[in-house]
Amino acid sequence: MDAIKKKMQAMKLEKDNALDRALLCEQQARDANLRAEKAEEEARQLQKKIQAIENDLDQTQESLMQVNAKLEEKEKALQNAESEVAALNRRIQLLEEDLERSEERLASATAKLSEASAAADESERIRKALENRTNMEDDRVAILEAQLAQAKLIAEEADKKYEEVLENRALADEERMDALENQLKEARFMAEEADKKYDEVARKLAMVEADLERAEERAEAGEAKIVELEEELRVVGNNLKSLEVSEEKANQREEEYKNQIKTLTTRLKEAEARAEFAERSVQKLQKEVDRLEDELVMEKEKYREIGDDLDTAFVELILKE
Repeated sequence: MDAIKKKMQAMKLEKDNALDRALLCEQQARDANLRAEKAEEEARQLQKKIQAIENDLDQTQESLMQVNAKLEEKEKALQNAESEVAALNRRIQLLEEDLERSEERLASATAKLSEASAAADESERIRKALENRTNMEDDRVAILEAQLAQAKLIAEEADKKYEEVLENRALADEERMDALENQLKEARFMAEEADKKYDEVARKLAMVEADLERAEERAEAGEAKIVELEEELRVVGNNLKSLEVSEEKANQREEEYKNQIKTLTTRLKEAEARAEFAERSVQKLQKEVDRLEDELVMEKEKYREIGDDLDTAFVELILKE
């Protein structure tokens, strides 16, 4: 009887211990479930944060793509502006070369004009000299004609004895008259040639003056075109400076976006690491919960077996009494 009581006490103690262990296991299981739920909640929060970071990253990448597209457009605009500047520079260079050629033609025309003026002055001097010489020859011819008439009169009135002398003198006078007539013809021919040269020089002078006026007009037009092109070049330069400032701002924004993407990428990696750690913790807690549930089942089985043993012992005790 004492042995049965001791056995029952031992079984009751074991039952109480099993119940305590079962309660402890249940509490540990509840705690583990709470920790697992908390870890799952943290994992869900981390997943939401990861999703938000990924959304921010997508938006930032989209913004970066837009900035890159705008930057490419501005680079194209900059290249076009540089091409326009190069074209304007080439046009200015061509106009400057045309202006230099016009100035050279103007200088040449001025030199020719000076030469023509000098030639005209020389022709005028020669013409006046020839006119004076012609007038002198005319006077001389008139004098000679008068002398000839006087000589003829003297010859007619002179004595026949001087006839031979007079005839010789008349022959000499005729030869002299022929020479004077030839000199007069030569002087008149030289005067006509001088007049022709004067007319030619005047015609060339008019042509040179017309070329000079056209050259001056082209030079003025070239200067006006250069002023216009310089104004266009200034406008293009201002546009180019604006594009450079915009490009610098775009580069700054691109650098900021890159830094933001780098920061978001780092945060994403950290969040993924925390998520992996939380997932491992959940898995570990789940294993712990599974182990505690297995122990709980085992303790419940032991508790049931102890209860069965107690029931059997009570039945045996009753039967023995």
